[in-house]
Amino acid sequence: MTSTDEATRIVSAKDFARAVEPHWTAMAAIAARAGDARDDVLQDALAMAWRRRRSYDPQRGNVRGWLLAIAVDARSKHWRRSPLAAYPIEYADPAVPDASAQRSDAVDVARALAALTPREREAVDLYYYADLGVEDTADAMGCSPGTVKSTLSSARSRMRAFLGEDYADA
Repeated sequence: MTSTDEATRIVSAKDFARAVEPHWTAMAAIAARAGDARDDVLQDALAMAWRRRRSYDPQRGNVRGWLLAIAVDARSKHWRRSPLAAYPIEYADPAVPDASAQRSDAVDVARALAALTPREREAVDLYYYADLGVEDTADAMGCSPGTVKSTLSSARSRMRAFLGEDYADA
């Protein structure tokens, strides 16, 4: 299926599944940042993509970027409905020595993320937490790779300023 054929071929459930399948892992990585609501976010993203399948326009981007943007939107909607889940804190393993310090670090990082602009948070989340490359992050955000790099640089600078000297070597 070529990208120009995808707009007309994503009609049946079988065509839809074929279009989504290669991008499932990236969509799941985005949804995973919603914590326990991961499956709900994925389900919402798939439902949104199915409803919007006829609006996909290959002139505006590829299927991967379109699907990742929908996954980001579904996760953002979840976060708006559940503000306490907006910045999941990945707590350290209590069996690890000095776990309380690791939890404290996780809380500090979560607070620093909360201090970023929504666009910076999205870039950090996609690039670092969902482990997408610059190109895929750009597709999901609907911008150029250069914009992603600039946004990540700004986010890192703001986080360094927020976290201070305690995290200079981290």
